[in-house]
Amino acid sequence: MPSVYCIRAMYGQYTSRFLNGHYAAVGWLDGQDLARIHDREAIKQLYRDANPLITSNLVIGQHVGQIARFLFDIKPNDYVITPAADTNILHYGQVQENPYFLGTDADGCPFTQRKKISWSSNVIRRGSLSIPMQNTLGSSLTVFQISNDTEFFETIKRPELASPIVIQQSHNHTEVVLKRLLELDATEFELLIMHLLTAVGFEAQHTGQPHDGGVDVRGQLNIANMAKIQLIVQVKRYQINARISAKEVKALRANIPAGAQGAFVTTADFQAAALDIATESGYPRIGTVNGRQLVDLLTEHWPSIPEEFKERLQLKPGLILA
Repeated sequence: MPSVYCIRAMYGQYTSRFLNGHYAAVGWLDGQDLARIHDREAIKQLYRDANPLITSNLVIGQHVGQIARFLFDIKPNDYVITPAADTNILHYGQVQENPYFLGTDADGCPFTQRKKISWSSNVIRRGSLSIPMQNTLGSSLTVFQISNDTEFFETIKRPELASPIVIQQSHNHTEVVLKRLLELDATEFELLIMHLLTAVGFEAQHTGQPHDGGVDVRGQLNIANMAKIQLIVQVKRYQINARISAKEVKALRANIPAGAQGAFVTTADFQAAALDIATESGYPRIGTVNGRQLVDLLTEHWPSIPEEFKERLQLKPGLILA
């Protein structure tokens, strides 16, 4: 069965070069042909020779590990994900036969260690993925394996490459929890989202009132006094199969003050056009949290949710039915 890896293109700076050149690349040991290198120790010696000023075994080990992963672990028919400069867009493709080759920087990409990739014309919206999957893609490494690849294969409509048992269990669990959330009334649901924001780290306040312009919760996140985020949140208790429209997301955008960001939280899902509007260039960013992602967040932060809501929803840690 194929594995799935992520290879970054310097914060998306060289993603277009990857796509146009039908490859993915890394920048260590540039200009050195590694076709006849077959073990990690040989890579380590080459790395030490090329970087005599780097003496930390920790740094050397991390870099050599990523080179070895790129060279040895990523095999033909495996899949590769690379984020675009707009990190909400993820490109993916499949590794070709005899993939390794030493490139040049003639195409504008300085990374010369390359593998042939057949990139798909389709893309994945990062915001449509589960919270655990989004967190996985947030790794600081340049090359890493996506260990839980079930969601990826389901997303690209290749479920035969994933575990159907895992998929079915996940879907059933999410649907059961969402049905419990739909038992809350509108105000209870808004208060739950306020408590969720507090659990994440915001100073949150419930503002939902008639004629509130779609603003149900406001929050401020102060990150160690290094950065502050003002967040304007709208929540919608819609049926699981419903879809939030672009018009609804655009309406929220009109109520976001200068310098702030928005978030739209729902038990349902979003139309593709709504996701496009949420990240449209030149306007305040609107984060989108669909039903599945909401269950992910509640699962992660359930210990911090007030006891009254735990009793009301009758859910135990892990969002298991009580």
